[in-house]
Amino acid sequence: MTLDPRLTLARPDLASVALEGVARADRFAEAKPMRLVIPAAPVRGGPSLDGEQIDQLLFGERFDVVEIAGGFAWGQAARDGYVGWVEAAALSPRPLEASHRVTALRTFAFAEPSIKTPARGPFSLNALVTVTEVRGALAFAEGAGWMPLAHLTPVGEAFAEPADTAERFLGTPYLWGGRDSLGIDCSGLIQQALYAAGRACPRDSDQQAELGTSAPIAALARGDLVFWRGHVGLMLDGDRLLHANAHHMAVAIEPLAEAVGRIAAGGGSPAVFRRI
Repeated sequence: MTLDPRLTLARPDLASVALEGVARADRFAEAKPMRLVIPAAPVRGGPSLDGEQIDQLLFGERFDVVEIAGGFAWGQAARDGYVGWVEAAALSPRPLEASHRVTALRTFAFAEPSIKTPARGPFSLNALVTVTEVRGALAFAEGAGWMPLAHLTPVGEAFAEPADTAERFLGTPYLWGGRDSLGIDCSGLIQQALYAAGRACPRDSDQQAELGTSAPIAALARGDLVFWRGHVGLMLDGDRLLHANAHHMAVAIEPLAEAVGRIAAGGGSPAVFRRI
């Protein structure tokens, strides 16, 4: 059996005890659940601030940690299964059950139940929070502060269609490995859009290409996904594609035919069309 290293909490020297008998490692250790306590943090490919950002955690998301060394925690993101390194200072072992998700593209948390008090953030769409008190239009989110109640929805409730959510990111800068409202990549955009619709979604475009069913190429519709090798975009209608891309260095809308022609000039053509 071939294990995907992106999703397997194992190295030659160390692995999660859950993989004993499945993966080879010199030793096995229990993964300890922790959660992110800052608005967002990179998941890096190595234990260094110079390490490649391969994914990103949002506030409140769980990260199962097997090792902490040199100020970095090595573990696995519970929400999308990605394995990597996160700054240990950004994580807390305090157990909290998320009650709500952020539904605004981004929002702030205030030190007191007043919008005139110092603000922290921004906290991005789909961040997870635990609400313990509501005062008027503000809700207290543990570890964050007082957030606008109108910017939150209970966990488990879908709050937007994927294409509607994706359009909200229009103009957001392109960022490799990003999945928040300040910087996002192509598959991060699709993941956030599906999360808002109450659907699970893997992190990378090759994994996402397994979602849904085959879409008719001659009759693409709003919400259909178009995949190239290493890239994905979402159709807004039968002609227009929205995608986070390195050509515009932003989330942009363009005619599908124009995107196909430009990308084909670089050696690639759409390979998969999916309806979700």
